[in-house]
Amino acid sequence: MSDTPTIVLTPGEPAGIGPDLAVLAPWHDLDCRVVVIADPELLAGRAALRGRAFDWPRHDPHAGHSVSVLPVPLARAAVAGRLDPGNAAYVLETLKRAVDGCLDGRFDALVTGPVNKGVINDAGIPFSGHTEYLAELTGAPMPVMMLVAGDLRVPLVTTHLPLREVADHITVERVTAVLEVLHRDLVERFGIASPRIAVCGLNPHAGESGHLGSEEVEILRPVIDALTGRGMDLSGPLPADTVFTEANSARFDAIVAMYHDQGLPVLKRVGFGHAVNITLGLPIIRVSVDHGTALDKAGKAAVDTGSLRAAFECAIGLAATAQRGAAIR
Repeated sequence: MSDTPTIVLTPGEPAGIGPDLAVLAPWHDLDCRVVVIADPELLAGRAALRGRAFDWPRHDPHAGHSVSVLPVPLARAAVAGRLDPGNAAYVLETLKRAVDGCLDGRFDALVTGPVNKGVINDAGIPFSGHTEYLAELTGAPMPVMMLVAGDLRVPLVTTHLPLREVADHITVERVTAVLEVLHRDLVERFGIASPRIAVCGLNPHAGESGHLGSEEVEILRPVIDALTGRGMDLSGPLPADTVFTEANSARFDAIVAMYHDQGLPVLKRVGFGHAVNITLGLPIIRVSVDHGTALDKAGKAAVDTGSLRAAFECAIGLAATAQRGAAIR
C-alpha cells in the first residue's frame, strides 16, 4: 500500500440509495483514492437526477485519479426505487471484482453500500448477507460481524437467523471461534494491545444462574474461563440490559452480543447514520454503511452521506494500521 490508500466502493443495490451516495459523497475531503465498481450509466443517471455533473474517469491504476469508475454493466436498466431480480447477479459481480482486487493488492480496503437480500434470493441466488458472501469469496472460516459507533464496538455471535434458531447456534465451538477472531483483530487491526471484551448472556439476566436458561452455565462460562486461561481479558456472561449502559460500556473495547437484535438496536440508537459495519476474520478489510437501501429515497429525497463517510474514514484507518503492521513484520 502506498501512503495514500486506494479504497474500493461497491454501491450495492442499484435501485437503492447506494448510487446516490456514491455521486453525492464529498470525496475531496478524504485522504484516499476511491474506485467505484458500478455501471457508469447508472451513476451518471443518478447524478443527473440529483442535479450533479458526472465526469469520473475509467479506473486506471497508473493514473492516480482521486475518484474513478471500474465499469460493470447492469443486466437491465435500473429504475430508482424499483427492485429488479434481473440485476441481482450484477450486485454480486461488483462484490466479486472488489474482493479480487483486495486479495491481489490493487485495493487496500473495501467499503460496501447497502444490498437487498430479498431481491437476490428472489433471483434464485441463495444469499444471507454481505458477511457470509464475503467469507465465501475469501475462504474465511469464521467471519464476525461487528458494528461500530464511536468507541462502542458490538460484534455478534450469530447474525441473520430467525430468533427461534439462535439458541441452537450458541455452541462452545462457535462462541470460542468468534472470541478468538475478535481478540486477534482488535489487536492486529485496531492496535489494541490488550482488548477488554464483555460477553453478553443469551437469556434475560444472563440466565439467573441457570434458572432462566442453561446456555450461560453450560456454554458461555466454560468458554470464557478457558479463553481467560489463555490470556484474554474477558468479562461475562453479563446481562445485556445493563452492560450497554454508558458507565459499563466504557469499561470495554468490545461488547459481544449473542444475536442481531440484542446488540444492534443499542448501537444504532447511539450512532445511526454515522455507525459502520466491519467484517472481522477476513483476509481483507471490509467496512460497510449501517443502513439499508432506502428505496423510497433513491433518486429524489435527501440522503445523509454520514455513514458512508464514517465507513471510509474507518477503512482508511484500518488500512493505515495494516500498513504499519506490515512494516514492523
